[in-house]
Amino acid sequence: MLTKQGNRSVYKQDDQPVLENPRMSPIPNATPKPAVLASPIVELRQYTLKPGRRETLIDIFDTQFIESQEDAGMTIIGQFRDLDRPDMFVWMRGFESMDARKDALSAFYDGPVWAAHRDAANATMIDSDDVLLLRPAWPDAGFDLSGLRRPMADMAKSTSERSGLPGLVEISIHHLRPGIGADFAGRFRAEMVARLAQTRARLLGAFLTEPAANTFPRLPVRAGENVFITVTGFPDGDAHASHRLAASPAWQALGHNMQGISTKPAETLRLVPTARSLLR
Repeated sequence: MLTKQGNRSVYKQDDQPVLENPRMSPIPNATPKPAVLASPIVELRQYTLKPGRRETLIDIFDTQFIESQEDAGMTIIGQFRDLDRPDMFVWMRGFESMDARKDALSAFYDGPVWAAHRDAANATMIDSDDVLLLRPAWPDAGFDLSGLRRPMADMAKSTSERSGLPGLVEISIHHLRPGIGADFAGRFRAEMVARLAQTRARLLGAFLTEPAANTFPRLPVRAGENVFITVTGFPDGDAHASHRLAASPAWQALGHNMQGISTKPAETLRLVPTARSLLR
């Protein structure tokens, strides 16, 4: 039965109220949105922070900026500590289209949550403009977030204090000459995806540069880029350390080919998910 409780609608089952929005439920793990591939448009954001301020930003982000951004119409895919750069915060968010991106970003950055916390967040940062705008490299190369759950915000601190949080995510950014991306992505899909599946690694997603113009110029993105990006998940650091794909002849042949089509060396990000990161 649907009833009113304050400003919220709730359903009652056996006289027990159940919140209409499952992300506001008191249960430890709440189902995020969406429950399908996310998303046709993805931002990969790398923030350079002031020394020693990363944990401050993570606390603000994980408690204030996840539900508020998703309520504005975007998907918070994952947020991470960079293992090799202690003052870097890396995160990804997704959108249904470039027009939807404009609307969602406008709603959030003109909204009350950002207004309340932007000064504290910005005070941790040196630079927040290292942003790549991406699209899936082939039809099913986007992130499958169905069935994934994140702890509620009030559990984030206690969860982050536990040792041995599972998961390590590696993002490889390959800078390619113009016009090469789709062909290279096709070769990677044909030659490497099956080999990845034979290891303890999981290919979480593969992406190319989204060529559309930035629909929200208040937040700049890296212009003139042509990248192919893979996002790979490992159960833990040991699995990543023992990963042997780079030693395979097929990978070495692909790497040799890449030398002729790259504009600069590849970037490799080794990332540990925060307590509330959906992707891990």
